[in-house]
Amino acid sequence: QVQLVESGGGLVQPGGSLRLSCAASGSIFRINSMGWYRQAPGKQRELVAAFTRTGSTVYADSVKGRFTISRDNAKNTVYLQMNSLKPEDTAVYYCNAQVTTTRLTPLEAWGQGTAVTASS
Repeated sequence: QVQLVESGGGLVQPGGSLRLSCAASGSIFRINSMGWYRQAPGKQRELVAAFTRTGSTVYADSVKGRFTISRDNAKNTVYLQMNSLKPEDTAVYYCNAQVTTTRLTPLEAWGQGTAVTASS
């Protein structure tokens, strides 16, 4: 089993900043990709930012220049620094990881979600 534990969501005024964290634990042999998705009310879940299998980063166009994904490989943790938050960034943010388990099988895991609200 693989667990993803998220933290860092909350309420912030437009223009403000938040930093999300996601720590992976469990039967992990290798983390192949890891990143953040979000789902706003009435909308589909969408990719926000992620590290790909090659180690490169991808961002949604709507967050480029405002959000930055980073990681600490020793801690199996990824972070999402969100600056200049807008009301349209309001959503539940989910951490996602695609791993190879210690049994050398592929597995996709999701966190429980953390709510981010940008509102005055």
